[in-house]
Amino acid sequence: MKIIAVLLFLAPLALPAPADKDFYSVGSAASPETKSRFAMLDDVRILANGLLQLGHGLKDFVHKTKGQINDIFQKLYIFDRSFYELSLQTSEIKEEEEQLRQTTARLQINNEEIKNLSQEMNLKIEDLIQNKIQLQEQVWGLEDKVTKLAISQPSVQETKEISSLKAFVEQQDNDIKQLLRIVEDQHEQLDRQHNQIMELEDKLNHIELLELLENSFLEEQQEAEPIPSAVHRPTAGTYRADGSAADCTALYHTGVQTSGVYTIQPNGSEAFNVYCETKFGTSWTVIQKRVDGSLDFNQTWDAYTNGFGDLNEEFWLGLKKIYSITQQGNYLLRIELQDWRGNRRHIEYSFSLGGPSTNFTLQLARTSGSIPNALPEHARLRFSIGDTELFTLPRLTCPCFSSGGWWHSECEETNLNGNYVTPRSRGRLDRGKGLYWKPKKGRYYLLKSTKIMIHPTDLKSFD
Repeated sequence: MKIIAVLLFLAPLALPAPADKDFYSVGSAASPETKSRFAMLDDVRILANGLLQLGHGLKDFVHKTKGQINDIFQKLYIFDRSFYELSLQTSEIKEEEEQLRQTTARLQINNEEIKNLSQEMNLKIEDLIQNKIQLQEQVWGLEDKVTKLAISQPSVQETKEISSLKAFVEQQDNDIKQLLRIVEDQHEQLDRQHNQIMELEDKLNHIELLELLENSFLEEQQEAEPIPSAVHRPTAGTYRADGSAADCTALYHTGVQTSGVYTIQPNGSEAFNVYCETKFGTSWTVIQKRVDGSLDFNQTWDAYTNGFGDLNEEFWLGLKKIYSITQQGNYLLRIELQDWRGNRRHIEYSFSLGGPSTNFTLQLARTSGSIPNALPEHARLRFSIGDTELFTLPRLTCPCFSSGGWWHSECEETNLNGNYVTPRSRGRLDRGKGLYWKPKKGRYYLLKSTKIMIHPTDLKSFD
C-alpha cells in the first residue's frame, strides 16, 4: 500500500512539462484545462495498469513463498517424525539388551545348578558301578558254586540263597538302568541350557566387539615414552676382534645405523639373519613381529624352536637364536603394542631365558611401561605350544589355549602368538585364542600389531 501511495504522489510530477506549452500554442477549440485533465486521466490509467501488473507479480511471489514455506514445514515434520521413531527404536534396543543380559545371568545360574546336580548324579553312578562290580564278583562266585552243584545235587538252602541273590542282582540292574536314564535326561537338559547360553553369547558378541574397540589405549593415562634408562652409549667396543657382530646393538656401533635385515653371530653360535630396528639412538634386535595376520602362528614345537616367517614382514625369530643372543650378557625385553585405533603402548622387562633343557623358561621383572602388566613377574614361565603338536612335548595342558606358542604359567589371557582376531569377525569370540593383552585385574585390549625386541643392558659384556 505504501508503494501505491508513493506512485500516486509521483505521477503528477512525472508528466512532461513541454506538453503544456504545446496545448497553449496550438489554437484548438478545447480549453487548456480540458486537455490537461484528459492527459492526467491517461497517465492515471497507465499508472493503474502498472500497479495492477505489480499487484499480480506480488501475488504470484506471495503464493510461491507460501509454497516454499509449506515445503519447509513438511520437511521439518518428516524430520521430527523420523527423529522420534529413532528415539523409540533406541529405547527398545536398550531394553532388549538389558533383558538379554538378565536372561543370560539367569541361564548361567541355572547352568551352575545343573552342573552341581550332574556332579552329584555322577557320584551316585560311580557308587552304583562299584556296587555292581561287587555284585558281579558275587555272581561269579555263585557261578562257581553252580558249577560245583552241577556235579553234586544242591541242598534246598543253597537253592534258596541262589534265587535270592539272582533277584537282588536283577533289582540292582533295574535301579542302575533307571539312574542311567535319569542321567541321560540331565545331560540332554544340560545340552539345551548350553545351546541357549551359546546363542545368547552370540547375540552379545557384537556388543562385546564394540566394547573391545572402545577399550583402546586412549583411556589409559598418556605417558611420554622415555629413552630406556638401561640403554646407553658404550664406553668400550661392542664387537669382537674377529669382526663379527654379537647382535644389532653391536652392529649399530660399528656404523650400521639403518633399520633392516642383517647377519649376526653370537658367541658360540652359527651366523644367522635378524631384523634390526634403530630407535632411541641405538639398535634393537627384533624377535617377534605381527602386523596383519598374514602369517599363521599356529606352528609346531620345532618351528618355534628354529623360527619361521619373513623378517621383513611377520615372523618369530626362534627360541634357539634368542637364547644364543641372551647368553652373552644381561638383556632388556621391550614389547610394543598397537590397538585398532592406532594408539600405541609399550612395556619393558629385565629378563632371563633358560636353555632347551628347561624348555626355554622365562623370568621377568618389569622396569617401565605405559600399559598395565599382563605377564607374571618373578615366576618361571615355561614355553608351551597349543594343540597343533599332538605327540611332541612339551604341550600346554590348560584348555584355555589351543593356538600358537607362548610362555605360560597358568591359564592367563595374554598370548601374543595366538590367532589374529579382527573387530570384523563374526560368531562367538574365543578370547583365549586371540591376540590380546589382558592384565590380571583389567580388561581385554584387542591388538592390531605387536613387536618384541631385546637390547643389552651391559654393553661392556661384548668386549
